[in-house]
Amino acid sequence: MPLILKKRENGYYYIRGSVRGIPVFESTRTRDEEIAERARQAREDDLIEQSINGIKAVVTFDQAANSYVEAGGPQEHILRLRPSDKTQVGLAVHFRGVKLKDIGQAELDAAAKKLFPNVRDTTRNRQVYTPFIAIWNHAVANKWAIKHEWRRPRVKKGTTAVAAASRSGTLPTSYERAWQFISAMSPAPACVMTALFYTGMRPIELFALEAKDVSVKDRWITLQSSKTGEPRGVPMHEMLVPMFDALVKRGGELFRDPRNNPYPIREDGGGQIKSAIKGARKRSGIQGISPYTARHTVSTQLVMAGVHPHIKDQILGHAVTEMSRLYTQVPQPALIEAINKLPTIADWAGAEWLLEPVKWQRRLVRNSRWKITKSVQSPAGSGITS
Repeated sequence: MPLILKKRENGYYYIRGSVRGIPVFESTRTRDEEIAERARQAREDDLIEQSINGIKAVVTFDQAANSYVEAGGPQEHILRLRPSDKTQVGLAVHFRGVKLKDIGQAELDAAAKKLFPNVRDTTRNRQVYTPFIAIWNHAVANKWAIKHEWRRPRVKKGTTAVAAASRSGTLPTSYERAWQFISAMSPAPACVMTALFYTGMRPIELFALEAKDVSVKDRWITLQSSKTGEPRGVPMHEMLVPMFDALVKRGGELFRDPRNNPYPIREDGGGQIKSAIKGARKRSGIQGISPYTARHTVSTQLVMAGVHPHIKDQILGHAVTEMSRLYTQVPQPALIEAINKLPTIADWAGAEWLLEPVKWQRRLVRNSRWKITKSVQSPAGSGITS
C-alpha cells in the first residue's frame, strides 16, 4: 500500500504504509500538514530508490550520525548547542539531509574548512576528520556505505620538516607562577583567569555563565550546554565562593569586561581577553600562559593530588555517562572534595578584587607597577579608568 499520513491526538502527523514491500511507521515530527506531506513524499521517493539501488542509496549522514551516538559513540563535535544563541551546530548539521553516497573527499575537506576556518590542521583532524571517519565506519558496518580511505591533513615527516612551536596554553604551570601572572592583570580579566584555574572550565563555557547557573550555597555550577553538547555540573573551589557570591547577587551574565559588557562568545576561537594576556606577559615577564593553561593545570594538579581519573574527567567534562547526565544539577560531594585539593595561594585568596569583584571590575592595572588604579569617571560616565 502507498504511504499515507495519519494525525495523532497530539496533532502530530505520522507516516504509515509500505513501498515495494518495505514497511514504514514513523513520525514526521510536525503538526503542519503541508510539511508532513512533503516528508511523506520524500520518504516514499527514498524507499523507491532503496528498493532499486539498495539502502546505500538513501541513508543520510545525519541518520548515520544519530545511529552512531545511540550506539554509544561520543557526541562531541557531531552535534551541540552554540552557547551564544542555542542553535545546533556541528558535523550532523553541516551534512543534514546529505546522502552518504554524495559525500566524497572534496565534501569532507570543504566541511572542515567551513566549520573551522582559522585553526591548525591538528584541530581540524580532531574536530572534523576523526568524528566523521568514526561515523562513516559505523555506516560501513551497518552496510549503509561503502568502505572509503579518507585522507586527513598530516604534518610533514622527515628530516626537512620544521617542528612547530609549542602553542601557548598547551602546558600546565604551577599555581605560584599562575598567581604571579594573574596579579599583573586588571581585576575583570583576573577574575576570569582565577575562575578558570579553580574550575577547569573551558573559556567558552565560562563566558556563557549566568547567575541562574550557579548555586553558591551548594558550591555547584550547572552548564546547560557544554562543548560536547551535553549539560554537566562543575564543582566550585572554596576560594571562589566570595567572588561567585558577589557576581550571582549582581545577576545576569557573570563575567564582564571593565566596561561592564559581557565577554563575547566566539565559536571559532578565543581572544576575549587577548589584550589583558599580552599586558600581563609584559608586566610580569612570564610567557606561555593563556586561558587554556588553566584547564591543563587543573587536570595535572588533580592527578598529582591523587584524584581518581573518573572524578577528574567528570570535573573537566571529559566523561559523559548516563549517571553524569542524571545528576547534572545535583551537587556531587566527591567532585567538590576533589576540586578543593587544588593548591591555594594566600595572597591570591585574599586579593581585594577577588573578594569584591563588582566593586573592582572597572579598574585597570598600571603599566609600571602591579597595583590597581582608582576608578576615574570617563566623560561619558562609564566609570572606566584611565
